[in-house]
Amino acid sequence: MEILQSYSLREHNTFGIDAQADWFIPFASIEDLQLLSRDEYFQECRCITIGEGSNLLFLTNFHGIVLHSVIQSIERLAETADTVDLLVGSGVKWDDFVAQMAEAELYGVENLSLIPGEVGAAAVQNIGAYGAEICEVIREVHTVHRRTGEVRHFAVEECNYSYRHSFFKEPEAADYIVTHVLLRLSKHPHLKLDYADLRQRVEARTATPTACDVRREVIRIRQEKLPDPKVLGNAGSFFMNPIISAEAFERLREAYPEAPHYDLPDGQVKVPAGWLIDRCGLKGYRLGHAAVYERQALVLVNADGEATGQDIARLAEYVQEQVAERFGLQITPEVRYIS
Repeated sequence: MEILQSYSLREHNTFGIDAQADWFIPFASIEDLQLLSRDEYFQECRCITIGEGSNLLFLTNFHGIVLHSVIQSIERLAETADTVDLLVGSGVKWDDFVAQMAEAELYGVENLSLIPGEVGAAAVQNIGAYGAEICEVIREVHTVHRRTGEVRHFAVEECNYSYRHSFFKEPEAADYIVTHVLLRLSKHPHLKLDYADLRQRVEARTATPTACDVRREVIRIRQEKLPDPKVLGNAGSFFMNPIISAEAFERLREAYPEAPHYDLPDGQVKVPAGWLIDRCGLKGYRLGHAAVYERQALVLVNADGEATGQDIARLAEYVQEQVAERFGLQITPEVRYIS
């Protein structure tokens, strides 16, 4: 197990922020983590676990230990006539996994194509897109407790999944390090084409779409709207879509009849944060080295590669203030700030 000191995190966050970690430790197994758990210095240090850093904003250098999974295994645990259970290492790149599943004609994750990050972080964040969320296919999340070395498997019901949230984002879960995720995929098409744009594109190409067909169109849509973080540093959608009461949405619609929305099963309404930001005239707005992406207002970018985490955070705060002033609505960062 390699232990790296004074390590640049530029390649481990999609904003391309050149923050440094005091210590950077890639782990390749449960045994690696259990070995670390017996180290007194490791116990005393501040510690975080990251994937590709596609949902992180480093505000400063990180004084402590950064752990990164390099567990790359994909194992078939069980199979029926209808489903396959796969135990996937937390260090597997998420989109590589989605591509493999689509090619194998296994269904359930195709709508989540081209989302950056790794499997472990995807389970922590409860990633979602185009009407699908990863929690719908998760059966268990496997962890090691960093202080005791104890292995614990969390059933999906224990993960407390909701919109872009899970138990693993709570303070009491800070010591649980994800090593594997157990996913159940379907052998039969159960396609989610609730989003009109996606449905139209898929159905225009074929009457009997496969996972590969859906994946192909999701990728095209995302590439049209979102910048490649390798070219323009970003974390994808920076803000969560606000969820408001039906009454609050009616008040919004009185002033803005064209306001897009998604009705939720519990009677509440989800309003696209990107639309709110766009209506504030902020698309393309630049503040120092940070900017609102000119083609998608929900995305904040490292405009010239020189932005610090503080630059991005200041822009985010300004965007929040403008939305609150105009609409009376609060938008919350989906990105996790690390200081």
